[in-house]
Amino acid sequence: MDILRGPYCSNVLVLGGTGFIGSRLVAHLAAQGRCITLPTRRLVHARELITLPNVEAVEADVHDEATLARLMQGVDAVINLVGVLHSRRGPGGSEYGPDFARAHVELPRKVVAACGGAGVRRSLHMSALGAATNGPSMYLRSKAAGELAALSDPRLAVTIFRPSVVFGEGDQFLNMFARLQSLLPVMALGGADARFQPVYVEDVVQAFANALEDRGSFGQVIELVGPKVYTLRQLVQLAGHYSGHQRPVIGLPPALARLQAWFLEHAPGGPIMSRDNLDSMRVDNVASPGTTPMPTAPEDVAPFYLGPQPSPTGYDHVRRRG
Repeated sequence: MDILRGPYCSNVLVLGGTGFIGSRLVAHLAAQGRCITLPTRRLVHARELITLPNVEAVEADVHDEATLARLMQGVDAVINLVGVLHSRRGPGGSEYGPDFARAHVELPRKVVAACGGAGVRRSLHMSALGAATNGPSMYLRSKAAGELAALSDPRLAVTIFRPSVVFGEGDQFLNMFARLQSLLPVMALGGADARFQPVYVEDVVQAFANALEDRGSFGQVIELVGPKVYTLRQLVQLAGHYSGHQRPVIGLPPALARLQAWFLEHAPGGPIMSRDNLDSMRVDNVASPGTTPMPTAPEDVAPFYLGPQPSPTGYDHVRRRG
Protein backbone atom coordinates (compact mmCIF):
# COMPACT_ATOMS: atom_id res chain seq x y z
CA MET A 1 0.00 0.00 0.00
CA ASP A 2 1.28 3.47 -0.89
CA ILE A 3 1.30 5.37 2.38
CA LEU A 4 1.65 8.69 0.52
CA ARG A 5 -1.56 8.37 -1.48
CA GLY A 6 -3.68 11.51 -1.64
CA PRO A 7 -3.27 14.41 0.82
CA TYR A 8 -1.03 12.74 3.36
CA CYS A 9 -0.32 13.67 6.97
CA SER A 10 -3.34 15.95 7.20
CA ASN A 11 -4.10 14.62 10.68
CA VAL A 12 -1.12 14.43 13.01
CA LEU A 13 -0.96 13.17 16.58
CA VAL A 14 1.81 14.94 18.54
CA LEU A 15 2.94 13.34 21.80
CA GLY A 16 4.93 15.68 24.03
CA GLY A 17 3.55 18.63 22.12
CA THR A 18 3.33 21.08 25.01
CA GLY A 19 7.06 21.13 25.72
CA PHE A 20 9.84 23.45 24.57
CA ILE A 21 10.19 21.89 21.12
CA GLY A 22 6.69 20.46 20.84
CA SER A 23 4.80 23.73 21.32
CA ARG A 24 6.72 25.31 18.45
CA LEU A 25 6.24 22.26 16.23
CA VAL A 26 2.50 22.15 16.90
CA ALA A 27 2.18 25.84 15.99
CA HIS A 28 4.23 25.30 12.82
CA LEU A 29 2.20 22.31 11.65
CA ALA A 30 -1.08 24.07 12.42
CA ALA A 31 0.05 27.04 10.35
CA GLN A 32 0.59 24.62 7.46
CA GLY A 33 -3.08 23.69 7.68
CA ARG A 34 -2.60 20.28 9.29
CA CYS A 35 -5.07 19.12 11.94
CA ILE A 36 -3.24 18.41 15.19
CA THR A 37 -4.39 16.20 18.05
CA LEU A 38 -2.51 17.25 21.17
CA PRO A 39 -2.84 15.01 24.23
CA THR A 40 -1.76 16.53 27.52
CA ARG A 41 -2.00 15.54 31.16
CA ARG A 42 -3.74 18.84 31.93
CA LEU A 43 -5.36 21.22 29.48
CA VAL A 44 -3.75 24.18 31.21
CA HIS A 45 -0.42 23.00 29.82
CA ALA A 46 -1.80 23.60 26.31
CA ARG A 47 -3.50 26.92 27.01
CA GLU A 48 -1.36 28.84 24.49
CA LEU A 49 -1.91 26.22 21.77
CA ILE A 50 -5.64 25.52 21.98
CA THR A 51 -6.40 28.95 20.54
CA LEU A 52 -4.60 28.01 17.31
CA PRO A 53 -6.71 26.87 14.37
CA ASN A 54 -6.63 23.13 13.68
CA VAL A 55 -5.36 22.19 17.17
CA GLU A 56 -7.47 19.91 19.35
CA ALA A 57 -6.06 19.44 22.84
CA VAL A 58 -7.38 16.54 24.91
CA GLU A 59 -6.62 15.49 28.47
CA ALA A 60 -5.12 12.04 28.18
CA ASP A 61 -2.53 9.71 29.64
CA VAL A 62 -0.54 8.63 26.59
CA HIS A 63 1.12 5.85 28.62
CA ASP A 64 -2.26 4.09 28.85
CA GLU A 65 -2.48 1.67 25.93
CA ALA A 66 -6.25 1.88 25.49
CA THR A 67 -6.11 5.68 25.51
CA LEU A 68 -3.28 5.69 23.01
CA ALA A 69 -5.23 3.36 20.73
CA ARG A 70 -8.20 5.77 20.78
CA LEU A 71 -5.98 8.74 20.02
CA MET A 72 -4.62 6.98 16.92
CA GLN A 73 -8.04 6.67 15.25
CA GLY A 74 -8.17 8.73 12.05
CA VAL A 75 -4.54 9.77 12.35
CA ASP A 76 -2.20 9.89 9.34
CA ALA A 77 1.05 10.31 11.27
CA VAL A 78 2.31 10.35 14.85
CA ILE A 79 5.18 12.41 16.23
CA ASN A 80 6.67 11.27 19.53
CA LEU A 81 8.63 13.98 21.33
CA VAL A 82 8.22 12.58 24.85
CA GLY A 83 11.44 12.56 26.82
CA VAL A 84 12.86 13.17 30.29
CA LEU A 85 16.32 14.30 31.35
CA HIS A 86 16.41 12.66 34.77
CA SER A 87 15.47 9.31 36.25
CA ARG A 88 15.66 7.50 39.51
CA ARG A 89 18.31 4.82 39.58
CA GLY A 90 17.17 1.33 38.67
CA PRO A 91 17.98 -1.84 40.61
CA GLY A 92 21.56 -3.05 40.46
CA GLY A 93 22.63 -4.00 36.96
CA SER A 94 19.71 -2.30 35.19
CA GLU A 95 20.58 -0.53 31.95
CA TYR A 96 18.50 2.54 32.76
CA GLY A 97 16.26 3.84 35.52
CA PRO A 98 12.47 3.41 35.66
CA ASP A 99 11.63 6.94 34.51
CA PHE A 100 13.86 6.60 31.44
CA ALA A 101 12.41 3.16 30.78
CA ARG A 102 8.82 4.42 30.92
CA ALA A 103 9.31 7.51 28.72
CA HIS A 104 12.03 6.40 26.31
CA VAL A 105 11.48 2.66 25.87
CA GLU A 106 8.02 1.52 26.95
CA LEU A 107 6.14 4.44 25.35
CA PRO A 108 7.71 3.93 21.89
CA ARG A 109 6.73 0.26 22.10
CA LYS A 110 3.16 1.27 22.89
CA VAL A 111 3.16 3.83 20.06
CA VAL A 112 4.24 1.20 17.53
CA ALA A 113 1.57 -1.22 18.74
CA ALA A 114 -1.13 1.46 18.60
CA CYS A 115 -0.03 2.48 15.10
CA GLY A 116 -0.34 -1.13 13.99
CA GLY A 117 -3.82 -1.44 15.47
CA ALA A 118 -5.08 1.79 13.89
CA GLY A 119 -3.36 1.43 10.52
CA VAL A 120 -1.11 4.46 11.02
CA ARG A 121 1.87 4.18 8.67
CA ARG A 122 4.04 7.24 9.39
CA SER A 123 5.99 8.08 12.54
CA LEU A 124 8.62 10.62 13.55
CA HIS A 125 10.56 9.80 16.71
CA MET A 126 12.71 12.08 18.85
CA SER A 127 15.90 10.47 20.14
CA ALA A 128 19.17 12.11 21.17
CA LEU A 129 22.63 12.59 19.74
CA GLY A 130 24.95 9.98 21.21
CA ALA A 131 22.24 7.37 21.76
CA ALA A 132 23.94 3.96 21.97
CA THR A 133 23.15 0.63 23.56
CA ASN A 134 26.58 0.72 25.21
CA GLY A 135 26.46 4.44 26.00
CA PRO A 136 28.00 5.74 29.22
CA SER A 137 24.71 6.96 30.72
CA MET A 138 21.26 5.56 31.45
CA TYR A 139 19.83 8.40 29.33
CA LEU A 140 21.79 7.48 26.21
CA ARG A 141 21.18 3.75 26.62
CA SER A 142 17.45 4.27 27.07
CA LYS A 143 17.30 6.51 24.00
CA ALA A 144 18.99 3.78 21.96
CA ALA A 145 16.50 1.20 23.22
CA GLY A 146 13.69 3.57 22.28
CA GLU A 147 15.01 3.81 18.73
CA LEU A 148 14.97 0.03 18.41
CA ALA A 149 11.40 -0.02 19.70
CA ALA A 150 10.31 2.71 17.26
CA LEU A 151 11.77 0.76 14.35
CA SER A 152 10.37 -2.62 15.39
CA ASP A 153 7.42 -2.76 12.95
CA PRO A 154 8.45 -2.89 9.26
CA ARG A 155 4.99 -1.67 8.23
CA LEU A 156 5.67 1.70 9.89
CA ALA A 157 7.67 4.32 7.98
CA VAL A 158 9.81 5.81 10.76
CA THR A 159 12.28 8.69 10.86
CA ILE A 160 14.52 8.99 13.91
CA PHE A 161 15.92 12.40 14.88
CA ARG A 162 18.98 12.76 17.09
CA PRO A 163 19.46 16.40 18.14
CA SER A 164 22.35 17.78 20.10
CA VAL A 165 21.37 20.09 22.96
CA VAL A 166 18.60 22.41 21.71
CA PHE A 167 18.67 26.14 22.38
CA GLY A 168 16.20 28.96 21.84
CA GLU A 169 13.87 31.27 23.72
CA GLY A 170 12.66 29.46 26.84
CA ASP A 171 15.31 26.73 26.70
CA GLN A 172 16.51 25.02 29.86
CA PHE A 173 20.16 25.14 28.82
CA LEU A 174 21.56 28.60 28.06
CA ASN A 175 18.85 30.18 30.20
CA MET A 176 19.81 28.00 33.15
CA PHE A 177 23.47 28.98 32.93
CA ALA A 178 22.52 32.64 32.55
CA ARG A 179 20.33 32.39 35.66
CA LEU A 180 23.01 30.69 37.72
CA GLN A 181 25.55 33.34 36.80
CA SER A 182 23.17 36.06 37.94
CA LEU A 183 23.19 34.42 41.39
CA LEU A 184 26.73 33.09 41.83
CA PRO A 185 30.10 34.89 41.95
CA VAL A 186 31.87 32.02 40.17
CA MET A 187 30.79 28.99 38.11
CA ALA A 188 32.29 25.70 39.30
CA LEU A 189 31.60 23.36 36.41
CA GLY A 190 31.77 19.60 36.03
CA GLY A 191 32.41 18.38 32.50
CA ALA A 192 33.73 21.77 31.47
CA ASP A 193 35.60 20.35 28.48
CA ALA A 194 32.70 18.25 27.15
CA ARG A 195 31.92 19.16 23.55
CA PHE A 196 28.50 20.03 22.14
CA GLN A 197 27.11 21.09 18.76
CA PRO A 198 23.93 22.91 19.85
CA VAL A 199 21.02 23.23 17.44
CA TYR A 200 18.40 25.97 17.27
CA VAL A 201 14.85 24.94 18.18
CA GLU A 202 13.32 26.46 15.04
CA ASP A 203 15.75 24.49 12.88
CA VAL A 204 14.65 21.31 14.68
CA VAL A 205 11.00 22.17 14.06
CA GLN A 206 11.66 22.77 10.37
CA ALA A 207 13.46 19.43 10.06
CA PHE A 208 10.48 17.57 11.55
CA ALA A 209 7.98 19.38 9.35
CA ASN A 210 10.04 18.76 6.22
CA ALA A 211 10.37 15.05 6.98
CA LEU A 212 6.67 14.26 7.35
CA GLU A 213 6.13 13.51 3.66
CA ASP A 214 9.74 13.00 2.60
CA ARG A 215 10.16 9.45 1.35
CA GLY A 216 13.93 9.85 1.52
CA SER A 217 13.73 10.10 5.30
CA PHE A 218 11.88 6.79 5.77
CA GLY A 219 13.94 4.48 7.95
CA GLN A 220 16.63 7.11 8.42
CA VAL A 221 18.41 8.29 11.56
CA ILE A 222 19.01 12.03 11.17
CA GLU A 223 21.43 13.96 13.37
CA LEU A 224 20.42 17.55 14.09
CA VAL A 225 23.29 19.86 14.97
CA GLY A 226 24.21 23.49 14.56
CA PRO A 227 27.15 24.89 12.59
CA LYS A 228 29.61 25.19 15.50
CA VAL A 229 31.17 22.96 18.17
CA TYR A 230 31.67 24.38 21.68
CA THR A 231 32.94 23.12 24.99
CA LEU A 232 30.51 23.35 27.87
CA ARG A 233 32.78 26.01 29.34
CA GLN A 234 32.40 28.13 26.19
CA LEU A 235 28.63 27.79 26.22
CA VAL A 236 28.45 28.85 29.87
CA GLN A 237 30.65 31.84 29.07
CA LEU A 238 28.45 32.71 26.10
CA ALA A 239 25.30 32.58 28.27
CA GLY A 240 26.93 34.78 30.88
CA HIS A 241 28.15 37.27 28.31
CA TYR A 242 24.80 37.75 26.58
CA SER A 243 22.87 37.94 29.84
CA GLY A 244 25.26 40.51 31.29
CA HIS A 245 26.33 38.23 34.16
CA GLN A 246 29.52 36.58 32.95
CA ARG A 247 31.42 34.92 35.81
CA PRO A 248 34.73 33.09 35.96
CA VAL A 249 34.35 29.41 35.08
CA ILE A 250 36.35 26.88 37.05
CA GLY A 251 36.47 23.33 35.70
CA LEU A 252 36.16 20.70 38.41
CA PRO A 253 38.23 17.50 38.54
CA PRO A 254 36.18 14.28 38.09
CA ALA A 255 35.74 13.44 41.79
CA LEU A 256 34.52 16.93 42.69
CA ALA A 257 32.36 17.07 39.55
CA ARG A 258 30.62 13.88 40.62
CA LEU A 259 30.08 15.20 44.16
CA GLN A 260 28.65 18.42 42.76
CA ALA A 261 26.33 16.43 40.45
CA TRP A 262 25.09 14.41 43.43
CA PHE A 263 24.15 17.59 45.31
CA LEU A 264 22.50 19.14 42.24
CA GLU A 265 20.63 15.88 41.64
CA HIS A 266 18.99 16.31 45.04
CA ALA A 267 18.37 20.06 44.79
CA PRO A 268 15.02 21.35 46.09
CA GLY A 269 12.49 21.66 43.30
CA GLY A 270 14.03 18.92 41.18
CA PRO A 271 17.43 18.08 39.73
CA ILE A 272 19.46 20.86 38.15
CA MET A 273 22.02 18.34 36.97
CA SER A 274 22.56 14.67 37.74
CA ARG A 275 25.35 12.13 37.86
CA ASP A 276 23.76 10.57 34.80
CA ASN A 277 24.01 13.90 32.94
CA LEU A 278 27.68 13.94 33.84
CA ASP A 279 28.03 10.40 32.51
CA SER A 280 26.47 11.49 29.20
CA MET A 281 29.18 14.12 28.83
CA ARG A 282 31.86 11.43 28.73
CA VAL A 283 31.20 11.22 24.98
CA ASP A 284 31.27 14.26 22.70
CA ASN A 285 27.81 15.46 21.72
CA VAL A 286 28.81 16.28 18.15
CA ALA A 287 27.76 15.09 14.71
CA SER A 288 29.10 12.13 12.81
CA PRO A 289 31.37 12.91 9.85
CA GLY A 290 29.40 13.91 6.78
CA THR A 291 26.41 15.32 8.67
CA THR A 292 25.04 18.54 7.19
CA PRO A 293 24.59 21.04 10.05
CA MET A 294 21.59 23.29 10.51
CA PRO A 295 22.29 26.97 9.83
CA THR A 296 21.70 28.79 13.13
CA ALA A 297 24.39 29.26 15.80
CA PRO A 298 23.76 30.45 19.38
CA GLU A 299 25.40 33.80 18.57
CA ASP A 300 22.70 34.43 15.96
CA VAL A 301 19.78 34.42 18.39
CA ALA A 302 20.93 34.09 22.02
CA PRO A 303 21.61 37.84 22.43
CA PHE A 304 17.95 38.51 21.75
CA TYR A 305 16.49 36.19 24.38
CA LEU A 306 19.24 36.28 27.01
CA GLY A 307 20.10 39.97 26.87
CA PRO A 308 18.27 43.22 27.55
CA GLN A 309 18.65 44.90 24.17
CA PRO A 310 15.70 45.10 21.76
CA SER A 311 16.02 43.04 18.62
CA PRO A 312 15.68 44.31 15.05
CA THR A 313 14.78 40.79 13.88
CA GLY A 314 11.51 39.99 15.56
CA TYR A 315 12.59 39.17 19.11
CA ASP A 316 11.42 42.46 20.64
CA HIS A 317 8.80 40.63 22.70
CA VAL A 318 11.34 38.48 24.53
CA ARG A 319 11.79 39.25 28.19
CA ARG A 320 15.27 39.55 29.56
CA ARG A 321 16.22 36.27 31.22
CA GLY A 322 18.90 35.72 33.86
